[in-house]
Amino acid sequence: MKSVLIIGLGRFGIFMSKKLIEEGNEVLAIDKDEVRAESALKYVRNVEIGNCTNEEFIRSLGVANFDICVVAIGDNFPSALEITVLLKDFGAKFVIARADTEVHKKLLLRNGADYVIYAEKETAERLAMKFGAKNVFDYIELTPEYAIYEISVPTPWVGKSIIEKSIRSKYNISILATKMGDVISPLPSPDHVFRRDETLIIMGHSTDVAPLLK
Repeated sequence: MKSVLIIGLGRFGIFMSKKLIEEGNEVLAIDKDEVRAESALKYVRNVEIGNCTNEEFIRSLGVANFDICVVAIGDNFPSALEITVLLKDFGAKFVIARADTEVHKKLLLRNGADYVIYAEKETAERLAMKFGAKNVFDYIELTPEYAIYEISVPTPWVGKSIIEKSIRSKYNISILATKMGDVISPLPSPDHVFRRDETLIIMGHSTDVAPLLK
């Protein structure tokens, strides 16, 4: 479980909060608008009302204690930039910020953001899976049910081959490639032996993949 601070409760902030919670993470969501904050309580248990451009308010949040801080503000770039700077000033470990243009993306990266994205629903879901799900390094949705995942090798598989574990028939997934560092080896042979320090790029139904992420 990771602790995540979401700042901004528009559609993107709400959707990302919901997905992170679904993946078992702890979320604190904040918005300066009381109506939006109250409406978010339907989906997020921990919601606060506050202005995150205020240094004292940011200080009070203890942002250094969160694994991830997300600046999900899309309608006020100057505020988003200011909040990004403040989060880093107060010790935020990892800041994800939302941008609507390439120029905004460059400015956010130059001023403390660790990761900048364009705010679409699919992007929010991918980020929630990538940064919030255990043992997932990357995620690409193909349909609402099927996706491609980059995952760590399940411990029971280490030292065993693909054919020994009967991956296709027993787990109902396809291994598209193995990855060691930056080197990708596509379509591994049935006698490939799993190693602890490699990751697997797999494709499958979400219900079949879920047990591998625990």
